[in-house]
Amino acid sequence: RHISELPDNDVLIKVHYSGVNYKDALSASGNKGVTKVYPHTPGIDAAGVVESDRTGTFQPGTKVVVMGYDLGMNISGGFGEYIRVPAEWVVPLPKNFSLEETMLLGTSGFTAAIGVYKLRQMGQMPELGPMVVTGATGGVGSYAVQILSKLGYEVWAASGKCEDDYLKELGAAKVITREEVDDHSAKYLLRPRWAGAFDTVGGNVLHTLLKACAKSGSVVTCGNVGGVKLDMTVLPFILNGVNLLGINAADTPMAMRLAIWDKLSHGWKPDHLAKVAHYITLDQLDESINQMLQGKHTGRFVLKY
Repeated sequence: RHISELPDNDVLIKVHYSGVNYKDALSASGNKGVTKVYPHTPGIDAAGVVESDRTGTFQPGTKVVVMGYDLGMNISGGFGEYIRVPAEWVVPLPKNFSLEETMLLGTSGFTAAIGVYKLRQMGQMPELGPMVVTGATGGVGSYAVQILSKLGYEVWAASGKCEDDYLKELGAAKVITREEVDDHSAKYLLRPRWAGAFDTVGGNVLHTLLKACAKSGSVVTCGNVGGVKLDMTVLPFILNGVNLLGINAADTPMAMRLAIWDKLSHGWKPDHLAKVAHYITLDQLDESINQMLQGKHTGRFVLKY
C-alpha cells in the first residue's frame, strides 16, 4: 500500500518497532469484534520517528510512541512501515527509554503498569501481604511480576506452564499452579490466601481471586482468556470489602498515560525487558500470530523494521 492510502490524520510516523499483541492476532485472523473493515493492517503499538505533523506539535525527526486508541484496530497500525494518526494520540519518547524499549514494554507492559498504578491508588502496598499474578508467563503477566517485585511486593506467580525458573528470574517469590487459583467449589468465600491480585485470565480464576482475597484487598483485571462471564455473589465485596478494578489500556486518558510513563521512567521500568523479547521480521509475523492464537508463546514478540 502507498502512504497516500493511510487515513487523513495529523501526524505521519515512520515505524521502527511494533509490539505484537493478542488483539493484533485477533485482528489478523479476521475477528470482526476487533476490526470491522478488511483488508486491514494490524499493530496496536508503534514506535518511530515523525515525518510530518500538520498541527506543528511535533517536529520532523521527533521520536514518539503511539499505543491504543483505534490504532491497529480500525486505523492502519504498526505492522505497516508508516502510520498516520491524530496528534493527540502521540506521546514523545519517554525519558530513560529507547524506541526499542517502549515496544519491548508495549501495550502489555503499559497495561501491567496501569494495573499497578490503580492498585496503589487503592492503598494496595507491599506490607499488606502477597500479591498473586495470574497468567504470569504471558505478556501482561510477566510485566506485572517484574513491576510488582521491583516495588517490593511478595509476588506469587500462577501459571499453567512449567516455567518456575523463568518466573523467579523475573522476580516471583513463589510459583503456584493454575489449579490453586481456579476453585470450583460451591463456597461463596474462601479462607483468605493473598492480600491482592493482578488477574490476566478472567472467568472462574477471577472469581477465585476475589473469594480468597484478604479484607479490603484489591484485585485488578484485564483479561478474558478464561471467560467473559463472572458467576459469583456480591459477598466478597460487601463482607470483605474487596475492590475489583478494571483496565482499558486503549482508552487511557492522556494525563494518566503521561503519569504512568513518568513512573516507568523513574523506578518502575522492568529490569528484564530483553528477557521477555522475541524479535521477528515481517516474514515471521504469520507464524508468531499463530503461536499466540494457540497459546504456545512465552514473553513478547517485537516486530523490527
